[in-house]
Amino acid sequence: MPELAPRSQSSYGPRLPAPLARLKEWLNAHHMTLLAIVDTPHSIALGSAIGIFFGFTPLYSLKTLLSIAVAWICRCNKIAAAIAVTLHDVLIFAMPAIYFAEYKAGCWILQRPPPRHIRFHLSLHDYLNFDVFRRLVWPAFVGSLLIAVPSAVATYLVMRLLVRRARAE
Repeated sequence: MPELAPRSQSSYGPRLPAPLARLKEWLNAHHMTLLAIVDTPHSIALGSAIGIFFGFTPLYSLKTLLSIAVAWICRCNKIAAAIAVTLHDVLIFAMPAIYFAEYKAGCWILQRPPPRHIRFHLSLHDYLNFDVFRRLVWPAFVGSLLIAVPSAVATYLVMRLLVRRARAE
């Protein structure tokens, strides 16, 4: 049976398992980070959307750098982009399934049959190999657009609304 978090004086509703309670406390403590940035609601929302977009791409070690660079090119908030791409890593437990679904969708879009055996352990040499890029990374990137674009649009709309409401109060 999972360990339950202790009930505080001001909480209502059922108790959460301890890991979810710690995540909720962390999010409550840091939810104002994006809202406290001194910039326009559009700039913060666009930076957040760019960060979420790159969070779904299979460009593992380049996600943060790419999100900051694209935010700089689009003249929106780079801090919001870096925070959003980092917050996206909260989903780390679900990312292998998401990446596999993106890969399968990319193979379907590119009308390529997926290989029978996929080797998930890649060395540095494999990342620099064009054949590996063509067979694995490109279909995963194309498939990631199916999730990344709608997620980025939704993030933009929600963040712009939240920042405007927070500033109106």
